[in-house]
Amino acid sequence: METLTTAVELRARISAWRREGARIGLVPTMGNLHNGHFSLITLAQKHADRVVASIFVNPTQFGPREDFANYPRTLAQDQNGLAAHDCDLAFVPSVEEMYPFGSMQSVRVEVPAVSEPLEGATRPGHFAGVATVVTKLFNLVQPDCAVFGRKDYQQLLVIQRMVRDLRLPIEIVAAPTQREANGLAMSSRNQYLSAEELEHAAAIYRTLCAMRDALNAGQDIAVIEAQARQRLETAGLLPDYAVLRRADDLLEAQPNVRSGLIALIAARLGRARLIDNLAC
Repeated sequence: METLTTAVELRARISAWRREGARIGLVPTMGNLHNGHFSLITLAQKHADRVVASIFVNPTQFGPREDFANYPRTLAQDQNGLAAHDCDLAFVPSVEEMYPFGSMQSVRVEVPAVSEPLEGATRPGHFAGVATVVTKLFNLVQPDCAVFGRKDYQQLLVIQRMVRDLRLPIEIVAAPTQREANGLAMSSRNQYLSAEELEHAAAIYRTLCAMRDALNAGQDIAVIEAQARQRLETAGLLPDYAVLRRADDLLEAQPNVRSGLIALIAARLGRARLIDNLAC
């Protein structure tokens, strides 16, 4: 597997593949890769002839009190994992390569409405950082398809809306959430948890399942959400939100609606902030 660090090198390699008639797939990541990421590579290979994985810890999507400085950076391990999964190319740019005028002076891409609730309210500016860096990666790679995991569901909606609004000729492929044996969604931030906390964190998925089941049983949405928060707190987690929303735009559902919804949770446990969701 080849590793490139500059836009010039990347575009030359992509151009060579294009001349061969190859269909290009992109998997954007922040590194510290695990089996959830590698499942995205495998899915991308089903949709493309050549797959590029980007590894870039993007400063503009971290808030001032978030873990940018301490976010785990494991490049050698990531390269080995990508090579073992037959990824064609790792693009590993520097901050200067991605933000030549500095991250604070960068052009910004913002996606209104769908960016604003939930994660957008809890982490102001986060999705502008995500949309901006993904747009830059799309411009550099010009992929035919790009794969994003459903675990970051609101991020997926933001990217889908951005691609449609900007009329980008890119197929967005949504990958299913990969889970540990206890149901916990795979995440780079899981490594912040102790063995005991990992078991407590499994309450997130159990709570999502309980929310889905209660909805299907006809319970009131407000009651379901209140019970979900209580369940999480009883398990030792501090929820930012535990809600049922419309799956297509994350707006609040009407009380009598029982289809087209998604349960979403964000909760803190120890050093980690964990998110997950489940279609209902």
